[in-house]
Amino acid sequence: MDEKIILVDSDLEAQAEKMRRYILKMIYDAGSGHPGGSLSAVEVLAYLYEKELNFQPSNPEWTERDRFVLSKGHACPTLYAAAVTCGIINVEDLSGFRKIGAALQGHPDVRKTPWVEANTGSLGQGFSVAIGMAMGLQHKKSHARVYVMLGDGELQEGEVWEGAMCAAHHRLSNLCAIIDYNKMQSDDLNENIMQFEPLKQKWDAFNWHTIEIDGHDFNQIKAAFSSAKSEAGRPTVIISHTIKGKGVSYMEGSPAWHGSVKLRKNETLSALKELNAPSHELEEIA
Repeated sequence: MDEKIILVDSDLEAQAEKMRRYILKMIYDAGSGHPGGSLSAVEVLAYLYEKELNFQPSNPEWTERDRFVLSKGHACPTLYAAAVTCGIINVEDLSGFRKIGAALQGHPDVRKTPWVEANTGSLGQGFSVAIGMAMGLQHKKSHARVYVMLGDGELQEGEVWEGAMCAAHHRLSNLCAIIDYNKMQSDDLNENIMQFEPLKQKWDAFNWHTIEIDGHDFNQIKAAFSSAKSEAGRPTVIISHTIKGKGVSYMEGSPAWHGSVKLRKNETLSALKELNAPSHELEEIA
């Protein structure tokens, strides 16, 4: 077998591991949150913010910036963790997660975090907002791109499929959607609530450029985003196959950890040890 070619630097792996520790500590400190779908989205957001998005952390209103919308707003711990690793906010800000009056609320809030592009949480609406942004940028002949992440349970919203039809009709090649396809939603497996397959063929039928990847493989993530940027005349959707609760053995593949859950001290310490937390991080768990 040929040796695997490594296309991206190893620092991304360490960054993803650190982001997972930030996510767990945020949810533990807050006493509530959504760990499962936050942990599944880590690699994609780590790559987006480190390698893909064209933005200026010190100037969040720069008109030619790329936009990212987290349509699955309950997974905002991943967004906040990515913001720390790329220097948008400080690690100390994470202690305010879900606290009254703090900036980092349980769903993204543009009033408190000007680097966030849209308030999201009501599923399906973030996707519509991203389509509107892409249409506006296209009208202005801007080179900026729009990225939007949806949860797979979110695809049960009819608004998503109206948006898919609209984006294809307007040939929004500046739009890239990512589906965090972890196969679970708040109560059960997707297939027991409303199955999606054949998912790729559905998006193909709406005339989207459709790519399927392992959403935890940085090489595949890089190749998918490169393909999206080279696609002309239609939007791209990346079906990112992921594992709910990725990185924490007792959470992986379990709908029980969707949220909103309260992490116990022993559960948090166990998870952080799996993620190679240094001793000082373990000592911070009160």
